[in-house]
Amino acid sequence: MLNRIDLRGSTEDPRRLLPRAALDVSVATEQVRPTVEAVHEHGAKAIREATHRFDGVELRQLRVPAAAIAAAEAGLEPAVRAALLESIARARKVHLDQTRQEVTTVLGQGGTVTQRWLPVARVGLYVPGGLAVYPSSVVMNVVPAQAAGVASIAVTSPPQKGTGLPNVNILAACALLGVDEVYAVGGAQAIAMLGYGFSDEEPACAPVDMITGPGNVWVTAAKRLLRGTVGIDAEAGPTEIAILADDSADPRHVAADLISQAEHDPLAASVLVTPSTELVAAVEAELARQVAATKHQQRVTDALTGVQSAIVLVDDLEQGLRVVDAYGAEHLEIQTRDPRTVAERVRSAGAIFVGAWSPVSLGDYCAGSNHVLPTGGCARHSSGLSTQTFLRGVQLIEYSHDALREVADHVVALSDAEDLPAHGAAVKVRFGK
Repeated sequence: MLNRIDLRGSTEDPRRLLPRAALDVSVATEQVRPTVEAVHEHGAKAIREATHRFDGVELRQLRVPAAAIAAAEAGLEPAVRAALLESIARARKVHLDQTRQEVTTVLGQGGTVTQRWLPVARVGLYVPGGLAVYPSSVVMNVVPAQAAGVASIAVTSPPQKGTGLPNVNILAACALLGVDEVYAVGGAQAIAMLGYGFSDEEPACAPVDMITGPGNVWVTAAKRLLRGTVGIDAEAGPTEIAILADDSADPRHVAADLISQAEHDPLAASVLVTPSTELVAAVEAELARQVAATKHQQRVTDALTGVQSAIVLVDDLEQGLRVVDAYGAEHLEIQTRDPRTVAERVRSAGAIFVGAWSPVSLGDYCAGSNHVLPTGGCARHSSGLSTQTFLRGVQLIEYSHDALREVADHVVALSDAEDLPAHGAAVKVRFGK
């Protein structure tokens, strides 16, 4: 079912040989540009028109009424409520531990630099609602923003046909987290709404300072267009899992985990990296059995047989580590002997799941970690969503008369070297020169 890539004996750069989903955000950017510009110019009217055109939904009101949010929470199934509350509690514990402390560095007598960490004032959080709906993504976006101290939070998620509202479990998750500003808007128009706001309809939507959250290619393209107008977390692509495994791995676990990510989307990537041909044979047999029994069989099959998914054969775990570092997976599982030692050698992954009892699906819901992670190899240079995403470092520089005098000649020397004499003059004038 999975394509095979044999890298045994290869000395080539693995990045050129590893599978990736075919996703051209630049083309999508030009396609969504008219929608984004229309929202910028016409506000709520353009948002309604785009929602009717793309989602087939006539919106009565862009902002979800408080009564609808409360009703969703009241009607939540007890098991789902308990699971969401546990997910929130674990995520809050982890993300509160990520807060940063103010630090003051003393540089001689009377000179200090203080590093402060201030929350973004207002954020817009996007929660997908296409092939699947994700109340868990409400948790993963809202909790770190709250832990950072963000004062104003707006959530937006696509409206469902029939109700004109986001999925009821998404609304319920917002209620459990105390978020009451929720919009029934999805796609590129939602990103434009958050970035530019609107005032031609009450209640109005104020523009945000940062937008986070995963979405489809249209959402990603709109975030690219808005970058600079607002901050964004990342340009998220289709979800992906890589599993580095040796012959000690249980093929049932490996197959189930590959399928679990393929379930998201036909473009989802499932990659197994292993030196064991015996494991490969056993996993292929398990895939045939488990795919036949899974609910979203066609979606899973499309993902597993796509160009973005593969079994990658390597000489040994050393080469396997080089391959997974080159791939930079959103989710990386280590199913080997002594998995913690192997995991600590990985340098590029959004999140690393260590050992047989730490599947990616645990991280999707209740591990306490965040599931909004870099994709498409971006884990080689970017981090997943965290409390720090919503914090800005601001430095306070405070020097006394004597502290400035101590370095005045150095400032003047460097300003002269850069042919910026007015810089030096701004120091000399303080000492009557």
